[in-house]
Amino acid sequence: MGEFLIKMPDVGEGVAEAELVEWHVKPGDPVREDMVLAAVMTDKATVEIPSPVNGTVLWLGAEVGDTVAVRAPLLRIAVEGEGHAPAPDTATDVAAEVETSAAPPAASAEVIPLERAPRTEQPAPPPAAPRREEPAATRPVRHEPGERPLASPAVRFRAQEAGVDLRQVAGSGPAGRITHDDLDQFLARGAQPAVSVPGLARKTATEEIKVTGLRRRIAEKMRLAASRIPHITYVEEVDVTDLEDLRATMNAGKKADQPKLTILPFLMRALVKTLAEQPGVNATFDDDAGIITRHGAVHIGIATQTPAGLTVPVVRHAEARSIWDSAAELTRLADAARNGTAAREELSGSTITITSLGAFGGIVTTPIINHPEVAIVGVNKIMTRPVWDGTQFIPRKIMNLSSSFDHRVVDGWDAAVFVQRIKALLETPALIFIEG
Repeated sequence: MGEFLIKMPDVGEGVAEAELVEWHVKPGDPVREDMVLAAVMTDKATVEIPSPVNGTVLWLGAEVGDTVAVRAPLLRIAVEGEGHAPAPDTATDVAAEVETSAAPPAASAEVIPLERAPRTEQPAPPPAAPRREEPAATRPVRHEPGERPLASPAVRFRAQEAGVDLRQVAGSGPAGRITHDDLDQFLARGAQPAVSVPGLARKTATEEIKVTGLRRRIAEKMRLAASRIPHITYVEEVDVTDLEDLRATMNAGKKADQPKLTILPFLMRALVKTLAEQPGVNATFDDDAGIITRHGAVHIGIATQTPAGLTVPVVRHAEARSIWDSAAELTRLADAARNGTAAREELSGSTITITSLGAFGGIVTTPIINHPEVAIVGVNKIMTRPVWDGTQFIPRKIMNLSSSFDHRVVDGWDAAVFVQRIKALLETPALIFIEG
């Protein structure tokens, strides 16, 4: 029997490390060739790592949530024959090789521990504090309904914060006044809810959830954007009554192989026309280098909610797509993002982003820019509202656009001009289809 060492593969050009998001095996599990062993994440793309051999898992080199460098040892498998342990060519490999040679024979089926480095001895627990005799103040007491026990405002505040009814606490002070010590002793023995109501109970359980995988990527991305980009958000009301009528007509007459049109393809086409007039908004900003890059191509990121969290698939070259093509590509990418099959290249490289919560879009949102872009357009839900036409109120379909801009790059005036141009196109949708 021998051992086969599997290292973190190179999962993409320029990627030096990846986060382990899932193990599919554990020590002792039999594996066969091509069986998926683990999943790692780079940016927002998940990559599965298959087994190149048949054997039995001996050792896992990381825990879910750990960041593992490319070519770092990932797991070992007991195999028939002499196995395989790559020659060391990096410091990491040397460590892996040493560990491999120190491992017991695989035939013993002993699981190699994750780390053999000596662990720091845990300090001995502090000696238990001497148990104090329970004073009379901690014994249950009864007060008449409406009775207000004597206590200072500070004690009352602490009791309120702890959810303690002071009528349950016996006071040891003058005239039965409840002191801080009385409250501490009461809490130490386990306070009960002040009032027990059938069907209602306080819940004190907590749950700690480690932030890993896509959620960690989202958190890092949002922190980066919010901390480095001074946002300015501009909200405008758009009358999409005519656009909705056009959309319904086009959907009614669409071909069998054409996707159903939502409002997003129309917004994408309106964005393309507007960005041609304001190329400064279709840009990315490297604030470390102090360089703004304006892009001729319009790669539109579509913020998409998936079971795993928020992802942003990218419709590339929207400037070269018809409204039907835009809709088809949008549908394809959204499906791929939701079922986890989107490629890494399909989840990066956007030059501007649209975010929409669909029917839950609310009235106004404050979108966070997809760093390093300089603008994001948020779509709020469409509602029928009464609009005064000069003689009477008439029902119109109204939608707000909530758009954020990097105020270092886009001035407020330019942001307003940008949104007003989109508004004009959406309110007169025929303009979207006029070339030039």
